[in-house]
Amino acid sequence: MKKNFFLIVFAFFLLSNCQNKNVVNTHGLSYLEKREKLITENKSNKNDAIKFLGQPATKGMTNDNLWIYIERKQVKGKLLKLGRNQVVKNNVLVLNFNKYGILGKKTFFDINDMNDIDFTKSVTLNETKSENFIYSFLSSIRTKMQAKRK
Repeated sequence: MKKNFFLIVFAFFLLSNCQNKNVVNTHGLSYLEKREKLITENKSNKNDAIKFLGQPATKGMTNDNLWIYIERKQVKGKLLKLGRNQVVKNNVLVLNFNKYGILGKKTFFDINDMNDIDFTKSVTLNETKSENFIYSFLSSIRTKMQAKRK
């Protein structure tokens, strides 16, 4: 009896010290909101941006003077959310440089600036396929039979 009691107490202390830490999936640059304060408009240049932020995640498609930095953190959801990932941080920093390489404008977007886009639920019906397979098969046989009769 004493062995079982000590075993239960030992197991209780062993399991009570286990922590459930959330697994955080990160993508992009960490601490972007702190790092963007190190760069000032009309004073910093591309070399300063590379020094403090590193290479950009994306450059503009037609404009190489548009640099985009991304920070995204996701945490595994709770049991009620069926384990879906939840976005904790979603920060985007957009830097616009002028033709001389000096930072002209910087724009910082966080998770509150995300747009919720509602897509339409309506479905376009395809009228050519509204009939089922059997009806179309039988009608093709009927037309072949009538063509042979003439």
